[in-house]
Amino acid sequence: MPTPPFTLPQPVGQLLGRLPPLPGSMLFVTGLNLALASQLQSDVTQLLRGKKLRLRVTDAQWTFDFAWKNGRFVACTNTAAADLTISASAHDFVQLARRQEDPDTLFFNRRLAMEGDTELGLLVKNTIDAIELPVFNPALHLAQLHPRHVLAQMSAQFKQRLGQLKPR
Repeated sequence: MPTPPFTLPQPVGQLLGRLPPLPGSMLFVTGLNLALASQLQSDVTQLLRGKKLRLRVTDAQWTFDFAWKNGRFVACTNTAAADLTISASAHDFVQLARRQEDPDTLFFNRRLAMEGDTELGLLVKNTIDAIELPVFNPALHLAQLHPRHVLAQMSAQFKQRLGQLKPR
């Protein structure tokens, strides 16, 4: 018998659910922009324009609200219903990101839910399936977010921009 998927303990989810939503959404869209924004076709971005999207991490009680504006994903406070809401547990989202689980399998096993604009949901699913993304490796990606690494990248970018300035 297969092991049931991991879910966060309810007290942890309740604690996480008390965090303010906007900082989490901002962090989430930063990752989306780094991973996806440059790879989206113009016909896809045209259909995303003006649509409010919501990602719900059910066991963590986190909700990330975002939209496509001015050529990138932006965090938003979405008090009304979203055009599309995608819900799953943290474990299932990680499995999807690592390409260890298929979205159709999760959907038919009722572990992934989509509510709202069905056509938009299919567009999102098919777009993500069509993009060649590297497999999400938490150890590698967390190492890239280490302050020393981030500061080194920022320093290199600053030096590059500084070198492009022309003297008066």
